[in-house]
Amino acid sequence: MARRRTLFRMLAIQRVLVKYGLDDIIKETHLLRPLRFLFYLAPRRRDKSAPIGERIRLALEELGPIFVKFGQAISTRRDLLPPDIADELAKLQDAVPPFPAEQAIEIINNAYGESVDTVFARFDTEPLAAASIAQVHTAQLKAGTEVIVKVLRPGVLEQIERDLAVLRMIAGLADRYWEHGKRLRPLEVVDEYEHTILDELDLMREAANTAQLKRNFQGSDMLYVPDIYWDYCRPEVMVQERIFGTQISDMETLREAGTNIQLLAENGVELFFTQVFRHNFFHADMHPGNIFVLHNDPAKPKYAAVDFGIVGTLSPEDQRYLAENFLAFFDRDYHRIAKLHIDSGWVPPGTRVDQLEAAVRTVCEPIFNKPLSEISFAQLLMRLFRVAQRFDVEIQPQMILLHKTLFNIEGLGRMLYPELDLWKTAHPVLRRWMDEQVGGRAMLKDVRDNLPQLRDALRELPAILNHVGEQVAEGRIRFNLQSPELKEIHRQLEEQRRQRYWLTAAATSVVTGSLLMVLGPAPWAGWVLLGIGALAAYAARP
Repeated sequence: MARRRTLFRMLAIQRVLVKYGLDDIIKETHLLRPLRFLFYLAPRRRDKSAPIGERIRLALEELGPIFVKFGQAISTRRDLLPPDIADELAKLQDAVPPFPAEQAIEIINNAYGESVDTVFARFDTEPLAAASIAQVHTAQLKAGTEVIVKVLRPGVLEQIERDLAVLRMIAGLADRYWEHGKRLRPLEVVDEYEHTILDELDLMREAANTAQLKRNFQGSDMLYVPDIYWDYCRPEVMVQERIFGTQISDMETLREAGTNIQLLAENGVELFFTQVFRHNFFHADMHPGNIFVLHNDPAKPKYAAVDFGIVGTLSPEDQRYLAENFLAFFDRDYHRIAKLHIDSGWVPPGTRVDQLEAAVRTVCEPIFNKPLSEISFAQLLMRLFRVAQRFDVEIQPQMILLHKTLFNIEGLGRMLYPELDLWKTAHPVLRRWMDEQVGGRAMLKDVRDNLPQLRDALRELPAILNHVGEQVAEGRIRFNLQSPELKEIHRQLEEQRRQRYWLTAAATSVVTGSLLMVLGPAPWAGWVLLGIGALAAYAARP
């Protein structure tokens, strides 16, 4: 049954592609290719003379949330797309068609168990914004606070689960038949994405993420995170403080206000690296629709972020690995980069360090000392991908969110201030973090963090030793070590003890015998002791 639904969904995807005149995708990907002719007979086929950007946007909207999110992700990369397509995909960030307000009110009423009119002093039925997962309405609490009310789209879970089944089937085919499938690990990539997208459907989780990020940046001059009103939050409804700022994509308004654009761009890079390395909790959906600018003081503009449904974390090992790679990259230490890849197990252990070092140097060296506007990260990533193919580098699924966020950050930086020196801005943040991880302050912090456990262990140690001593004295604890290596060590220790015993006896006999022979009244006794010493020395032989 599930396989049949998946097949029907693939047919539906083909129908939408043909409808919007995008059937070249079917030809290139071999997606149920022989069946594409069936859809040419379908009515309401869109005129191919319409702009291709518009057709792609409409197709993604019709295909649903997962495809819309793909369009959102690439819409920030204007360096990768023609301007007309980038402009159309940018509309996916906050201009997805809304669902009827009556449905939103019904969802809210069911969530609270009472009418929306009794919960809020005012509820605006016209949506403020609509996205692929949810839409937002403005409202006012009884206390007079202006808020936004986020409501999940009806039926979104079923739609996402259906599309995930399609992705999983395609990934399974790639894993089985594609020559690069094992290295790129498509099934694990889909699993990672499934975990992320399903978490986004629980608005209580998003509210918790928002609260955590607000704590992380409490008192910050660079980022403001809105308040959450927990009494009004449910899994399908979330209420938070309304942000009154300028959307970051509205460059005309920011310039007219005299906003310090360069500082804004530099702060964006620092915020990213601070979230990833200092807090290990980063906003992983940083497209322009989710970022606002508060420019009450234009000389010191401040970011305001919303929509924390997707956040990312890294293990301490991945954090350290990434930081060392970044720093080695900034320092042009390509040998270190190659060594880190081998030590991490991301490349086969037999890989030659010098060959990998030369390949990385060839890709990275040309981009240094250039502003963002002169660096083609698209070409850089493609060349790095070819290096990865050559050396069988395994894709790490846990890094996908970070890569996506880096793409978003670069897109924002290119839009704000193309002359931004990305490396100069990021290097001090990373260096400071590494010093905190391995320096004296890090050691003191580890000791301080573990003091309670150390204190408890020391407090209990005398009682434990006393108890063990009593058990040994009473013969209730026996040590039975059968290891051949331990037996050999025991034999050697016994042999050394025996040798020391006889050598001590021999030395004592010789010295005493010599004194008796020279000074004593009975020289014969000295000869006896010398003989005993000789026998003892003979017995001490190994």
